[in-house]
Amino acid sequence: MPRLRQYFITGLLVWLPVGITAWVLLWLVSALDGIFLSVLAAAEAMLPGLGPAADRLRHIPGLGMILVAIVLFGTGLFVANMFGQWWLRQWNQLMTHIPVVRSIYSSVQQVSNTLFSGSGQAFSRALLIQYPRQGAWTIAFLTGKPGGEVADHLDGDFVSVYVPTTPNPTSGFFLMMPRADVVELNMRVDEALKYVISMGVVAPAAREPHPGLPHPMPQLPPGAAGPSDPPDLPAGPAA
Repeated sequence: MPRLRQYFITGLLVWLPVGITAWVLLWLVSALDGIFLSVLAAAEAMLPGLGPAADRLRHIPGLGMILVAIVLFGTGLFVANMFGQWWLRQWNQLMTHIPVVRSIYSSVQQVSNTLFSGSGQAFSRALLIQYPRQGAWTIAFLTGKPGGEVADHLDGDFVSVYVPTTPNPTSGFFLMMPRADVVELNMRVDEALKYVISMGVVAPAAREPHPGLPHPMPQLPPGAAGPSDPPDLPAGPAA
């Protein structure tokens, strides 16, 4: 029986990643197809002559995903020149003048620009912090520095961090912590995400400190902090 159980677990470990990957891909294709079918239904309502062509397009699996990818690529190609930039500015001005839409649109635009900008600091470094209490450590990601009115009420050098939940890292907690309480890790962001998603099972290999890392945060010396004592580290330069 132990050997049979071992064979069963081994087979499960082989097929589980395959099954989850296939499920995620099928869900993504289904979601994009749903968006495409909604747009197709709206176009058919405005142009009744599209009925026969729309019926044929509805039965092509994966067409929504392909068309969405083409639209995204075409939009990026369009706004990459001066003419497209002008139209983008006009569109942004229009959206920011609609009373209810402008608050949602502006917030989503700022967050997406921060997350996906190549020059931004969002999720650029993996960190180790004490949360939710001293002596309990967890993985976090650097998102920048506090700004605006919030920064005026903070005395000292603070950094903004995101603490993901396990096994779903898309939800989590936003914290503003003193830089002296933050330990920068040498692992890459994708390695830290795997570590979080796997609940600590898939641990990244240890690596030497990156010599070209700009503005490194203070590292935690071995044995410097006990299970209940926070690290006593000097404040580093601004991120």
